[in-house]
Amino acid sequence: MEERFSGTVLRRSQENTEKRPTMGEIGLNHFAPYLMNRLMARWNINMSEELREYDMTTAKMRALAVLSVSSSVTINELSVFAVTEQSTMSRTLDSLEQQGFIRRQPRTEDMRIRDVSITEEGRTAFEKVWPTMYDLFLQMFDGVEETEYRAFISTLHKVLHNIRKHEI
Repeated sequence: MEERFSGTVLRRSQENTEKRPTMGEIGLNHFAPYLMNRLMARWNINMSEELREYDMTTAKMRALAVLSVSSSVTINELSVFAVTEQSTMSRTLDSLEQQGFIRRQPRTEDMRIRDVSITEEGRTAFEKVWPTMYDLFLQMFDGVEETEYRAFISTLHKVLHNIRKHEI
């Protein structure tokens, strides 16, 4: 069902005199948070199905992806970057450590903090998953031009900044 909303979705008024549009007026297909949830849910389902072949979970893939581009992060930082709850991340790291994919080491200046880094085995495991991850990414953006993609990324960064700024 395609809804067509011709009004302004992002109504901004300092005096708040303009009436906010209703969800019914906007429609789900024009409400960005709804679309983002649908996109990520579908992405996660597709990734999960593909990762089974590698005996890997989405949480493991996210952790390895972050660690593949970071020299070392704390468990808290990794939870934020991998968009995974800390309790889930701790269990995931236990499993990744047992597989030899990561290393956790206490910081010399504060033994309570553990730095997590990827091992060569972990890097190799992620490099095996990366082509599948990238192919799914390309499928997601099929028909999207590079300039559109870059504008989309720029918009996402603005939205992410706003979420952090307003602690949404």
